[in-house]
Amino acid sequence: MPYCLGYLFMPSPFYITTAIDYANGSPHLGHAYEKVLSDVISRHMRMSGRKVHFLTGLDEHGQKVQQTALKRGVEPQALVDEIAAVFKGMLGDLNISHDDYIRTTEPRHKKVVQQFLQKLFDQGLIYKGQKTDWYSTRQEQFLTDKDRDADGSWPEIYGEVTQTTEENFYFKLSQFQPWLVEHIKSHPDFITPRFRQNQVLEFLKEPMNDLCISRPKSRLTWGIELPFDTSFVTYVWFDALTNYYSAVADKGFWPADVHVIGKDILSPPHAVYWPCMLKALGIEPPRQLLVHGWWTVNNQKASKSSGNATNTLSFADSHGADAFRYYLCREMVVGQDADFSTTTFENRYKADLGNNLGNLVNRLLNMVGRNYAGAIPAAAADEELEKNLRQLWSDSIKKYNEAFADYQVSHALEALWVFISAMNAYIEARAPWKLAKSTEADDRARLDSCLAHVAEGLRLVGTILTPVMPATCDKLLTNIGRPVATHFEGELTWSAACTGSKVAEKCILFPPIEAPTETPSA
Repeated sequence: MPYCLGYLFMPSPFYITTAIDYANGSPHLGHAYEKVLSDVISRHMRMSGRKVHFLTGLDEHGQKVQQTALKRGVEPQALVDEIAAVFKGMLGDLNISHDDYIRTTEPRHKKVVQQFLQKLFDQGLIYKGQKTDWYSTRQEQFLTDKDRDADGSWPEIYGEVTQTTEENFYFKLSQFQPWLVEHIKSHPDFITPRFRQNQVLEFLKEPMNDLCISRPKSRLTWGIELPFDTSFVTYVWFDALTNYYSAVADKGFWPADVHVIGKDILSPPHAVYWPCMLKALGIEPPRQLLVHGWWTVNNQKASKSSGNATNTLSFADSHGADAFRYYLCREMVVGQDADFSTTTFENRYKADLGNNLGNLVNRLLNMVGRNYAGAIPAAAADEELEKNLRQLWSDSIKKYNEAFADYQVSHALEALWVFISAMNAYIEARAPWKLAKSTEADDRARLDSCLAHVAEGLRLVGTILTPVMPATCDKLLTNIGRPVATHFEGELTWSAACTGSKVAEKCILFPPIEAPTETPSA
């Protein structure tokens, strides 16, 4: 079931996974977004009091890895070791707080895959047969005519498709189709957003074929051997999907609360193969598939060949990981596609982060330092402007939590920035620089309250925003004299917690962009 407000402070475990990346290339924008989204959810859940287990990893077997290793003249294991280091480096660069990193070449994973295979074979759910099928080398899977486009051609995603006659082992996937349809219909949150569920049900209107789960060693040796016939290795999807279970087989976290995946691998791998495999094994399926869209770059398809999807990762280095994390979360509505461009990135950086949030912090530090020897005053006046600001916080945090209940981080941030903009409008309306020059007692009280309210608003923002921009929010809170945020409970209600806190002299959260950033090539 999805996260909801009623579970905000429950200490129950929360298990979240990303898709494991395929070890046949460099990290790109899609990889980065999925990890950041999952990390934001994980950090939010930890601060909500949940015991989180966040898994990511690398899918290391298959024909493409074997072919690439052969071309480079290295062993497949050496190749995947190299690629694993690169992907782990990206996780560090983006400040991803994963708890485990699973690699499908690890003994703990191989053991579970072979246990699954043997159990299904012993149950009579795996059989040997010879079939003539269409085969996509790029996707390493057999296809049927229903995978074609309306004009009879094969979609570009499959690359070159050839007809192959081969003896293999098959999993009796088709006998679980009625159960799967009923499971999806009776669990409306199983696939989110809901329109993705409808797409899967549409796919399931046609009879399913049994799933080929092996490849003969005569053409593929880089894989996990079938325990009942060592002249075959298992199909890469049967191998890869099992990672979600093999990583926690002895840790008590199953079932997964959320699998975060891209729309390209929803159906059939995650929405069909995986739940049917688990049903056959007598294991509870994951509770939810959270399906995100694709990124374009400058309104052009993101691709490894053009380099545009990879080049975008440089923005995390040039502008900071937190600014990059914020942009990804703010720009993509979960479930929809989004476009990455230099213009939108720098507009978000300058307007949302620099001018709106960063400038507000500096205004507070400057005024408190100049008029109160660096100590935040207590609120002394309570007029309509102050009451409106506090009410807006109540409204904003409610909308934030409602959006996060559906993992719609973009909508949550939108609601939060309404409040941040309102704080800027509030400080403009109060004009503390004018109040500081007045000798009237009422004006001094208004000045006290203005700075106290801005400080408290920033404390609240820095707390709720920590999962999205952890390093920035730590710095923000430290500079207004507050401890870094570690939990939400008791910390999201308007209070006088900032009274007397010593602020820093200045704080530049988002350095100005000095030169135009080169647009990622398309």
